[in-house]
Amino acid sequence: MTSAALLLAAEKESAEVTDWAARIGWVVGLGLFVALVYWLMREGWKWRGTLQGDLPELPAAPDDPGPVRLGMSGRYHGSTTAGQWLDRIVAHGLGTRSRVELTLTAAGLDVVRPGATDFFVPAAALREARLDKGIAGKVLTEGGLLVVTWAHGGRLLDSGFRSDHAAEHGEWVDAINSMIDKTENPTETEGAR
Repeated sequence: MTSAALLLAAEKESAEVTDWAARIGWVVGLGLFVALVYWLMREGWKWRGTLQGDLPELPAAPDDPGPVRLGMSGRYHGSTTAGQWLDRIVAHGLGTRSRVELTLTAAGLDVVRPGATDFFVPAAALREARLDKGIAGKVLTEGGLLVVTWAHGGRLLDSGFRSDHAAEHGEWVDAINSMIDKTENPTETEGAR
């Protein structure tokens, strides 16, 4: 290599950035754009909550719910309008993802969420339990999500849960669906099945 080529290569590598104002302007502009997008998303979330304002307050657990049939710890992934897995319900904190402790009793389903609003689904409000793969923007493997359909305020809602031990999901589906069958057919006895 000649000395002229070495000098030219050294000049290309050591060129100084002299237009700091343009760079700072781009960084500030990008920061403002990100802040605007975040603000619009937040306003959309609040607007969705306003549209769902007709949803009544969530029921609280009774003082004596009866003996525990099943218990589970895991994650609450959100609630949607039944059958519309992307139509998230955000009113009363139902759109907030969180840890969850589920307890199934004869009275219904107790949903305890640390850091979010707890709620109770009475046994009479339960409509269906099934295994699914997605709810409200959360997609898992087939059967990786326990989805409980329940009635509240004239609407049917789907609430999605994922146990820390996914093998428990099948037992929950069977237990909830058997409760629904008994609630719908109270004259039917267990031995008649």
